[in-house]
Amino acid sequence: MTVERDFPDSLPYELRQPADQRIPFVFNSPHSGQSYPAAFLKQSQLDPHTIRRSEDCFVDQLFAAAVMLGAPLMVAHFPRAYLDVNREPYELDAKMFLEPLPSYANGNSARVAGGLGTIPRLVGEGQEIYAQKLHLDEALGRINNIYKPYHAVLGDVLVATRKRFGYGVLVDCHSMPTGIRFPESGMRPDFIIGDRFGTSCTPELANAAIHLLREMGYVVAHNKPYAGGYITEHYGRPLKCFHALQIEVNRGLYLNEHNYERKPGFEQLQRDIGLFLADLVSLPDFHFLDTPLAAE
Repeated sequence: MTVERDFPDSLPYELRQPADQRIPFVFNSPHSGQSYPAAFLKQSQLDPHTIRRSEDCFVDQLFAAAVMLGAPLMVAHFPRAYLDVNREPYELDAKMFLEPLPSYANGNSARVAGGLGTIPRLVGEGQEIYAQKLHLDEALGRINNIYKPYHAVLGDVLVATRKRFGYGVLVDCHSMPTGIRFPESGMRPDFIIGDRFGTSCTPELANAAIHLLREMGYVVAHNKPYAGGYITEHYGRPLKCFHALQIEVNRGLYLNEHNYERKPGFEQLQRDIGLFLADLVSLPDFHFLDTPLAAE
């Protein structure tokens, strides 16, 4: 696999930058990519419609106000079905490959067992992506040429943010299927705020996000069933003044999941998210700066 082969006419990801970064926030949309490489589609046994079941459709557009507010927004153009950067770099399923996995691969994680490793095996409700096993070099090529550079850019902009403001806040932006329900009541959450059960950011940040969304009339859950993936866990280091928060938006608010078209409520939700972000980034500093920088 090469970037030139799979993305000959565009970059697989981009960092959308404001003219001047005015706030210590960085936003990330790792699953909203819609550029499906031709070679990848040939490898897949799924039709071009079904293979989109894992997309966080239009999430980068829902959070576009972040750039206008003065924050960078990292956006994946490659699809999640092709490569998932919200995983460890080598969460690989041995059953998918013709060659044995390298010793450094993590083939035993719960995400791999569920078919959702770095190179996913499944989309949607258990639909197998590939008709045949892949060569391991295909996976390693995607990891070396896209996954690692993606995280290098994201890590660099977070370090630059902390250097400039004294701390950095990463907001990882996702969507969830319409059918997600609270197990106790059966009610559908509109948003889920994840902070890895209080480990990836200061509690004030998560609580403020929940409060602001509820004040807008939305039903909001905290950490269940989504507490944050690899990105939230990896970059959320409060003792080093890096805070990470995951936001899940229910697709039922804005998307027809059968044809992947926006619902009439898309623009209103986009405006509401813009207002929510404006309020969130203008709140006090949550005592972030009371924590001294740890040694690098």
